Amino acid sequence: MSEATEPLFKLAAVDIGSNAVRCQISNVFKFADRTLFKRVEYIRYPMRLGEDVFATGVISRQKTDKFIKLLHALHLLMQVHEVDDFMICATSAMRSAQNAPQILEEIQEKLGLQIQVIDGTTEADLINLVIRQQLDSHNYLHIDVGGGSTEFNIYVNRMKVASQSFEQGSIRHMQGEDSQEMWQAMQNWVIEKSRLYHLSYAIGTGGNINKIYDIARQGDGLPIFRDQIEKVVEHIASLSMEERVKVLLLNADRADVIVPAAEIYLSAMRWANLDCMLVPQVGLKDGMLQSLYERHQAKTQHHFKLDF
Repeated sequence: MSEATEPLFKLAAVDIGSNAVRCQISNVFKFADRTLFKRVEYIRYPMRLGEDVFATGVISRQKTDKFIKLLHALHLLMQVHEVDDFMICATSAMRSAQNAPQILEEIQEKLGLQIQVIDGTTEADLINLVIRQQLDSHNYLHIDVGGGSTEFNIYVNRMKVASQSFEQGSIRHMQGEDSQEMWQAMQNWVIEKSRLYHLSYAIGTGGNINKIYDIARQGDGLPIFRDQIEKVVEHIASLSMEERVKVLLLNADRADVIVPAAEIYLSAMRWANLDCMLVPQVGLKDGMLQSLYERHQAKTQHHFKLDF
């Protein structure tokens, strides 16, 4: 096959979030001027680990059993696709669950799978691998809102110069599992950094801002303005949960968290006095795939040096 049709690798990323588990399998193509990740499989399952954890501190036995079945199915899917490598990462809910070590050990014993429970900094670093490809020389506030945590990053001239993770996300906010102190800390951080770095634009990542962007019918990479986001959110908030599903075609597990998530995005934009947001529609799973690709490239170069 030619260079254009023969993939270098087939890679898989499993992102275990507080609201959903996502699995993406992609072929990686290398061209002279760029690397292309072509998605061949994508599954999103609303596991909602955070629903248990943020209310009780643990993941229930019932949800654990379902979680293990899901991972088993995803592992079989990766085997069917004959992926060359994969990465499984868990974020805020698993970080917070008191019984996480026991669950991870059970998964290792039953499925032979190792899950990396990553902290907020690592989560932001992985997303950074794909975000930095979207940037120009302007100064940006990157806002990534998950179910259990929010990551803020400051980019200046395509370089990340500051970052902070807060254990505050859409599910925690929806359940009231937040505090005035947490919101004040987030506000103080954003205001301080926006004054220091003279920010020009926001960048939003996460499933909820992606959906708001789609509802606003923005396309071709066009930015979305704060007043547009506010109008979309106001419309969503005026609808019942049933109407959000029937009229807007939201998944049930998106319908209840999208407004709480939007409150975080909009608050951060107001704190930074930003009116415009870019929504590149990439996230942790994309950063994981990029990380896997770079790891394979490093191995290939290492073997070439040894052979030479």
